[in-house]
Parts: sequence; structure tokens; C-alpha cells
Amino acid sequence: MNIWHDIDPTLVQPDSFTAVIEIPAGSKKKYELDKRTGLMRLDRILHTSTHYPANYGFIPRTYADDGDPLDVLVLCSETLDPSIMVQCYPVGVVRMVDNGACDDKIIAVCEHDPTWNFYREYDDLPPHIGNEFAHFFEVYKQLEGRRTAISEVYGRRAAEQIVAECMERYLVHFCGKRPELDRHLQKDETPEANV
Repeated sequence: MNIWHDIDPTLVQPDSFTAVIEIPAGSKKKYELDKRTGLMRLDRILHTSTHYPANYGFIPRTYADDGDPLDVLVLCSETLDPSIMVQCYPVGVVRMVDNGACDDKIIAVCEHDPTWNFYREYDDLPPHIGNEFAHFFEVYKQLEGRRTAISEVYGRRAAEQIVAECMERYLVHFCGKRPELDRHLQKDETPEANV
């Protein structure tokens, strides 16, 4: 089973999705999905003294601009192990630039964590959470000679839109869906079009 591709599509919606954890909160170990096998592999140990400020992973059945599944930071009161699936909802998105390319990071909340699951918007989160995210993503690749910067942080609606776009891009890239043709065919199949 390849967790990126073989998960039930109904478990991934823009406003509620199953995320797969790659890196536990507090870790310097950069695990990454091996796209060919669907297994986790150790990519590297972070070169800086920083550690991941939240559980970090990806949203299955999405395809981001960087050619990987869409990244997600999962806010949870517990550290989650690699390869764990967790039901989440988005509250925001960090739009960052990594070596000149856009790299979105969805900020999500674990649905089944009573410590966090009353937060619904990025602006409702404790301000220090955003400060930690900003600091981490600005410095975590510095000693590797790579430049990263946060360009914007957006709320829940923008996050849901980005998840939807990455879901659509996944269908186009991996399932052969052609959005313009599919929308046209659906329109022609309405009862009014067949009269």
C-alpha cells in the first residue's frame, strides 16, 4: 500500500482530511515519504539546532506545486509517530518561499484532541504558535545554504482552497482527469442540456 495514493478518497476533503505524519513535533529527524514505495525514509538530520514546532506530514491524494503531496503541520497536545494517520481540519496556511519556489504548509488541528479542537481559525491560535512557525521556517535550512522565507499567512478559507486545488491537481496528474473537459461534460449532462 502506498499511503499517498491508496487511501480512501472520501477521507480527504478540503475542510476535513486524514493527514499522514512524517515527523513528530520536537524532532530534528527529517523523515520523508518515499514516493515510489510509500514508505518513510530518513532524508536528513536538520543541520540547525531547531526542531519541528508541530507534528509535520502530508495530505494524501494531493499534489502541490513542488511535486510532492501538500505539507501539513498538525497541532496536537501529543507527539505523533511517523506513518500515523490523523483526522484534521485546516485553520490556516503558511505560504513560504523555498529557494525561490512557493511551498505552502497547511496548519491543521487534530479533530480528536480536546486541547486544540476548539480552534477554528489561524487568528484564534495563541500568537506564539505563529512566531514559532515563522522562526522555524526561516532558519531550519540556513546551515545547509538554502534560503527560506515566509511570504504570507492566511486563514481557514485560503487553506481549504489550497487543499482543494492540490486535490484537483492530484486527479489531473495521477488519474488523468481533465478539469475543463470534465466540467463541460457535467454541464452537458444536466437535464436542461438534454431537452
